[in-house]
Amino acid sequence: MASTHNNIMQKEHILQLPPGPWGVLLLAHGAPDKLEVIPEFLLNVREGRPLPEPAVKEIVRRYSLIGGGSPLLRLTTLQAEALAKLIAHPVYVGMRNWKPFIPEAVRRLCDDGARRVVAVCLAPQNSRTSIGLYRKYLTGAVEQVRPGLVVDFIESWHDHPGLIEAFRERAAAALLAARDETGGQVPVIFTAHSVPERTIADGDPYERQVRETAALVAGAVGLTEYRLAFQSQGMTADKWIGPTVESQIDELAQAGGKSVLLVPVGFVSDHVEILYDIDVLFRDYGKARGVSVRRSESLNASPKFAAALASLVTARVEQLPRPPGTPS
Repeated sequence: MASTHNNIMQKEHILQLPPGPWGVLLLAHGAPDKLEVIPEFLLNVREGRPLPEPAVKEIVRRYSLIGGGSPLLRLTTLQAEALAKLIAHPVYVGMRNWKPFIPEAVRRLCDDGARRVVAVCLAPQNSRTSIGLYRKYLTGAVEQVRPGLVVDFIESWHDHPGLIEAFRERAAAALLAARDETGGQVPVIFTAHSVPERTIADGDPYERQVRETAALVAGAVGLTEYRLAFQSQGMTADKWIGPTVESQIDELAQAGGKSVLLVPVGFVSDHVEILYDIDVLFRDYGKARGVSVRRSESLNASPKFAAALASLVTARVEQLPRPPGTPS
């Protein structure tokens, strides 16, 4: 039955998409695949501004604890392949801070004949610290590689029904497993990457969109109570938005809580902020306070997530001008 449903869904997307020389570009942060490239990777992240050596060593240590490299490129490639199958159109991957860099992806899609591209940043909530930088890098890449390429950039999709359903599926499965294991109710903390407070003060929509995503997923799961926290604050003197995950664990521990479920809704695949910050740092932090920390599985190769991307891209492509002579 599932196979039949997937075939029907695939045909529907194919029928809705106009032909033409266009492609899809998935944009992601990029991550080092081995320890020795981390210093170079960090220079890319900080646009050439070096971090203090102790900070670099700490980041190397974190990657060493998750296997020496990040699975981000492998998982993003799987997401691109799943999307390409659903829409029957080429999908490319470009990374902001590591290989394959965005200019390389733009060059590849142009060499393959694309004259128009739908770009999707794999960060559902819109912030100038993420989406804004991706747009900047993509614009620069187009100017460098193929100035005539037309870009349709999807700004944000934090409340897309397909995304909410994909998060709901993961959260519901994790919550059921946690309740079965503990034999009772388990509090839920939704998490997303923090940003500097000044970013929000300047009118950035990120925090509002994170709250909206969390509320929609909570409603879909049937939660009447939940918490929201921000994680992975940067190593800078700036103040970053909160509350922190640690502060929420502290509050639960002080109230006698013994278990908590973290549901990351600001990330769509495993990477260091999941595999270290949650699976190592927060679990150790909770254990020291008598709180067992669990998390929901990341979307990664979720078929529902691939379907969400297909729906998102389909809606945008249907708005593109059709080449002369193309049937409507």
